[in-house]
Amino acid sequence: EGVTAIELPQLAEPLKPADFRSNQEVRWCPGCGDHVVLATVQSFFASLRIPRENIVVISGIGCSSRFPYYVETYGMHSIHGRAPSIATGVAINRPDLSVWVITGDGDALSIGGNHLIHALRRNVNLKIILFNNQIYGLTKGQYSPTSKLGTVSKSTPSGSIDNPFDPISVALGAGATFVARTVDFDRKHMLETLNAANQHNGTALVEVYQNCMMFNDDAYGALNSAETKQDFTIRLRDGEPILFGANNERAVVRDPETYELSIGAADGPNVVVHDAATANPAYAFGLAQLADPDLRHTPIGVFRAVDRPTYDGRYRRQLDEAHQKGPSDVRKLLHGTDTWTVSA
Repeated sequence: EGVTAIELPQLAEPLKPADFRSNQEVRWCPGCGDHVVLATVQSFFASLRIPRENIVVISGIGCSSRFPYYVETYGMHSIHGRAPSIATGVAINRPDLSVWVITGDGDALSIGGNHLIHALRRNVNLKIILFNNQIYGLTKGQYSPTSKLGTVSKSTPSGSIDNPFDPISVALGAGATFVARTVDFDRKHMLETLNAANQHNGTALVEVYQNCMMFNDDAYGALNSAETKQDFTIRLRDGEPILFGANNERAVVRDPETYELSIGAADGPNVVVHDAATANPAYAFGLAQLADPDLRHTPIGVFRAVDRPTYDGRYRRQLDEAHQKGPSDVRKLLHGTDTWTVSA
């Protein structure tokens, strides 16, 4: 079934983050969350001990999609919304490469929505980092597919009337085998999440809550505020009860009859122990639905991580089987049984 991943080349010693810094000027606004993500990914790549020539970063269009210029690896600044499709071509033909897609909420979920969901359903062995700042930053502040209902922007001066996409729910609905969320202000958590994604064999989607201080500043401030972060943030740790609050006094609980997830007391019955390997995606979807628009009860961490045969593994298996049959007769193929003669 093509489940086994191909081992990538390994260096004897890890590289340094500076080895992954290109000579290009970083052209993001001062204070943009993209800077933190870039520095974290450079540190993460350095820790992998994978040669730089075996890492590929492919992006679409948007502020985040300038990423390939700033990492000293192979890469491609590609077409609006099409990065998952281009990365699919790379991954299935070059299993010796670690393939990473950099995209944003507009690039991935608007014009690129179709390409994203098909990469996820196919389970190609590539990793997708989706920067979500809930706004179009590159084009100067129009509302995006993840903007909150009522968002006042240059394109919605009276407030957005669209219900926003939740990238986690979209990915789970597409059948993604690995889905996670992290935040730009917690580098340690981001590193842990990227490591988990890298170890997954198949498509891994990591949503990063990322601040756009120019056009949507403090969109996730409640998750980083000393007054609210402990009450608002639910950290998912595999094999542990899902507890949160200043003293872990609150919990995610499951109704024993309907299996619906909700928020309850940590000392009450039916507290959920997190299991990202739960086969039925309804569990992870239930976690995603806990979050309120004001960010209360926002889970971060790995929602789902399950094993399933990869598209590229199956692709290579088909090729091997075809090669074992020996050379084909092109003339026989062209003049086979599926031909018709049309009378005058």
